[in-house]
Amino acid sequence: MGKYVLKRLGQSLIVVFIVTVIVFGLMHMLPGDPVQIYLGDTATEEQVEYYTKMFGLDQPLYVQYLRWIGGLFKGEMGRSITYSLDVKELLLRRVGCTLSVTFPAFVLALIIGVCLGVVTATHRGKPLDSLLTSIANIGIATPTFWIGMILVYFFGLKLKWLPVQGYVPFAESPSGFLKCLVMPVFVLTLGHLSSNTRQTRSSMLEVVSQDFIRTARAKGLNENTVIYKHALRNALIPIVTMMGGAVGGLIGGTVAIEKLFNISGVGSLMLTAIINKDYMVVQNVTFVIAVVVVLCNLLIDILYGYIDPRIRVE
Repeated sequence: MGKYVLKRLGQSLIVVFIVTVIVFGLMHMLPGDPVQIYLGDTATEEQVEYYTKMFGLDQPLYVQYLRWIGGLFKGEMGRSITYSLDVKELLLRRVGCTLSVTFPAFVLALIIGVCLGVVTATHRGKPLDSLLTSIANIGIATPTFWIGMILVYFFGLKLKWLPVQGYVPFAESPSGFLKCLVMPVFVLTLGHLSSNTRQTRSSMLEVVSQDFIRTARAKGLNENTVIYKHALRNALIPIVTMMGGAVGGLIGGTVAIEKLFNISGVGSLMLTAIINKDYMVVQNVTFVIAVVVVLCNLLIDILYGYIDPRIRVE
């Protein structure tokens, strides 16, 4: 198992390195001067030259890249041109808002999706299966951004049960914190919950038709033991695989959700930085997201080895 983990760790480091090269190259290929955008059209040539040199943008590209990577090893992320603050400070301010939305959405989508998938599989062909499958298909097909606008209109503007936009820290008001997260978390959960339900149902239907499940039932084992101890564990590989993709999808989905509900998180920070060509913010946020996704996939690879020992041998 140790060799298996080390091999996956080495592959993960290569992926992160490739991501840093790609994002650095793409940002510098985009048209426009970040200093000119920051100063505006009225800036003089002397001002543009001064700030370009101050942020180190006058150096060759390979020097800028090596300086950025070297700073990451020291725990430094450089300075934002747009906000005139350290990128690390900006991330620490925003990451709490994003985690408040993405983490509950991930947990709810996983737990509820797997439970509903098992229920639909065990009630195949019955009205409950048809109802839940139809709801899951609607959830996948419907744009989450549109669902968010409908929720804002009814529960925010018409009924006035929930705040339309904004974010309230938990320390400031626990009730306000929960109210402002209800709609964003629900919208972000819905699509992934539907996907998890369908994937779990498909995996369970494939497993419950195999010989070892019929043998377990023939031995007189309790139905819950057959389903949850034998069938579900053998159906987990595709479900665990989907969990890795869900992490990236949730992080990407927060950009639209934070924009819709006016939440000052990492997604809105990233969007503003891309518009303003704020190199350091885009590069470091992408690096952090890449590390998170790679670590999640590494954890999933380790879970593969735990769930199915044959994978470790291979």
